[in-house]
Amino acid sequence: MSSGVLQKLWNYCNILRDDGLSYGDYVEQLTFLLFLKMADEQSRPPFDKKSPIPPAYSWPELLKRDGDELEIHYRHTLEELGKEPGLIGVIFRKAQNKIQDPAKLRRLIADLIDKEEWSSLDTDVKGDAYEGLLQKNAEDVKGGAGQYFTPRPLIRARSSHMISFGITTSSTRNSSRFSTRSSFAASSWSIASRVSAA
Repeated sequence: MSSGVLQKLWNYCNILRDDGLSYGDYVEQLTFLLFLKMADEQSRPPFDKKSPIPPAYSWPELLKRDGDELEIHYRHTLEELGKEPGLIGVIFRKAQNKIQDPAKLRRLIADLIDKEEWSSLDTDVKGDAYEGLLQKNAEDVKGGAGQYFTPRPLIRARSSHMISFGITTSSTRNSSRFSTRSSFAASSWSIASRVSAA
């Protein structure tokens, strides 16, 4: 399942990159849209939780729009959610729509994100998908994601070396699940998973 999700995410990234959207911008936009989708999923059975997103800016409101109306509504959604109190305001603070082509924004929302039940995917699948995007970007653009992605075998070797010298941290004690979630986008994706699961 994770390889299929990753391939879909990467294929769509290629389409948007052809329009000049940077890799980082793509991951950022995915983060915002996935957060909205997962908040909606959590408000329906079997979860039935109160959505932290005001109804006017919810996932169904994006889904029912198309063309320029969708692009304008998405832009306003990001702006307004950035003004919300608490965690929602933190996540969406200064958020901007970077997908200027309404048709491609519609495809991303309706054809890619809405087709999956993201809340039902294991957290590791979502983490692996993000890590896979970083790895693919590093392979595609020399140095493109090197600051975010370190291959797992190298992490394990470093961790083993540190442990052999008696140096332990929370990451070395759990080196098999050490992840690359150190960037803002990864942190937001992780927050989105946690908030929607809470």
